[in-house]
Amino acid sequence: MDIDHKLFTQLKAALPAELFVKNEVRFLAGTFRACALVAVATVLAAKFIPMTLASIPLWFVYAVINGTLATGVWVIGHDCGHGSFSKHKILNDLLGYPLHTVLLVPYFSWQYSHGVHHSRTNHVDEGETHVPNKEGTAPIVKYAKLRHVLGDDAFSVINILVLTTIGWPLYLISGITGGPARGPTNHFLPGEGNKLFPPPVHAKVWASTFGIVGVLAGLGYLSMVYGVWPVVALYWGPYMIVNAWLVTYTYLHHTDANTPHYDSRSWNWTKGALCTIERNYPAIVDWIHFRIGTTHVVHHLFAAMPHYNAGEARAILESKFSSYYRIDNRPFWKALFITIKECAHVKEDPADAGAWVFPKDERKRQ
Repeated sequence: MDIDHKLFTQLKAALPAELFVKNEVRFLAGTFRACALVAVATVLAAKFIPMTLASIPLWFVYAVINGTLATGVWVIGHDCGHGSFSKHKILNDLLGYPLHTVLLVPYFSWQYSHGVHHSRTNHVDEGETHVPNKEGTAPIVKYAKLRHVLGDDAFSVINILVLTTIGWPLYLISGITGGPARGPTNHFLPGEGNKLFPPPVHAKVWASTFGIVGVLAGLGYLSMVYGVWPVVALYWGPYMIVNAWLVTYTYLHHTDANTPHYDSRSWNWTKGALCTIERNYPAIVDWIHFRIGTTHVVHHLFAAMPHYNAGEARAILESKFSSYYRIDNRPFWKALFITIKECAHVKEDPADAGAWVFPKDERKRQ
């Protein structure tokens, strides 16, 4: 069967209608759980971990734990951006805006750019976020030289560190990895040179920016009252871990040595959505993050479906359409390292017009 809208219609028809029904109370219960876990972890750390040099290892552990918990809050905000909390758009935005803003995510700006990502998934020219470079382009030539000097493994480790530490703010500020169609972009300053945001959404972009400025001002005030280091330990450490998780998700679920990208000659929405890959995360992380990493294919097919129904939808689609459902059961950390190592750039597949693939001679499966 061709991968086109007809297939999408069959995928949707295979799912019970009740899976698309939004239960606001159930969603709010999940929101409360996510926020409460973060609050409890923050209070316990502030009360029991001393603000001393000797306690830095404990603060690192706290950052990993609470950053992982706070990513659950990020997922809730993300879902609100897709409208999966309520059938009323204003309720989605009233909940999603503060949840994302407190995490320094420009809610409306990213809601729009993330929508572009969903509308052009795995389009090699018009995609948004983690669009691979084509063979022979300037960045690839530069990276190839550095990779030759450092070696594959060291280069891959450095790439992972860059991706998970500064990848997110660089994307928001400059549009790095955003794809060639729009050039450099900025999620805070809409304007004539920013091709990502059309004029009708400029007001919302500014609303997002003002929210971020307000949170930064609040953090600055807390730093003056309580000191810089308590704010760094309690907020900025977990913030870095949230960033690491979200770029890991957005990268890993759309990049794999065996998953192509397409240009306009052969791309269509269904084909792009089905280029999404399910990954394997620890069960506790999957629970905290509302299964965003193990139901991501479902999410790209039906973005407004509530997260609490996505697991059942996956089971049905995986059973009935297994040949179209991409799953990688390797531990996510291993998949991340190997994917970074194998997926440096794409080149056109001579056997499939419009398809762009990661060169087989660079694949070193372990």
